[in-house]
Amino acid sequence: MLLLSPAQVMPRFYRVQFLIILGLMVTALVFVSGTADSLLWTALLLGAVVAFAGSFVWSLEGAPLGRTMIALNVLLPGFALALLAREPIVSDHARLAGQPSVIWRLVEDGTSAALLGTATSAMLMGHSYLVAPAMSITPLLRLLAGLFAAVLLRMIVAGVVLWSWTAGRASLTLDSDAVLWLPLRWGLGFVLPLILGWMAWQSARIRSTQSATGILYVVVVFCFLGELTGQLLQQGGFLL
Repeated sequence: MLLLSPAQVMPRFYRVQFLIILGLMVTALVFVSGTADSLLWTALLLGAVVAFAGSFVWSLEGAPLGRTMIALNVLLPGFALALLAREPIVSDHARLAGQPSVIWRLVEDGTSAALLGTATSAMLMGHSYLVAPAMSITPLLRLLAGLFAAVLLRMIVAGVVLWSWTAGRASLTLDSDAVLWLPLRWGLGFVLPLILGWMAWQSARIRSTQSATGILYVVVVFCFLGELTGQLLQQGGFLL
C-alpha cells in the first residue's frame, strides 16, 4: 500500500487490503496461541484491531486518517514478524545445520512477505479494474515493478543461502528429496513469476487489465507454492 497514491486508487481496494491483514492477524493469533509470549500476543492483537479500524475508515467518505491506518498496518505486522523471527526452527536437520541468526531470519521472512504481498496486491489491483475500468493504470504498473524487485531480492537471499551451504556445509549433504525439491522451488518461486510478471506488465501497458489479472492469479499461486517449498527445505535444514 505504501507504493500507491490514494488519489489514484479506489477506496474499495484499501478496504480489501485491510480485511486481508485482519484475517492474517487473526490466523496468526490462532496458530501461536499455545506458544506466544505476551509481547507477540499484544502485537498481533493490536494489528488485528488496527486492521479492522482501517477497513472501517476506508469505507467512510474521504477516508479520514486513511494514511495513518496504512502506516500502522505496516509497522504492527512488521513488529510481529520481528518477534516471530526470534522463534527457533524446530527440526533435527535444522539443529544439525545450525540455527540462523534473528537478523537473518528477519531478512528471510521480510523478503518472503514482500514477495507474497506484492504478488497478491498486484492481482487484487488488477481485479479492481473490473469494477473501475477508467482508473489510472499507474498503480498496477507500480505494483508490478514492486513485484519484480521483491522476486529479485528473494532470489538474492536464497542464492546467498545456497552459496553458504555449498561453501561452508561440506560435512552435510543434500538427500534425494532436497535435490528433487530445490529446482521446483527456484522454478516455481522465481523463474515463472518473473516470466509471467513480464507478460502481465506488457498486458497492463496496453490496458489489457483482464489479461494481466488472469496472469497475476497464476503468479500468486506460483509464489505461494515456491515459498511453501522453501519452507519445506528450510524445515529440513537445507535451503530456501
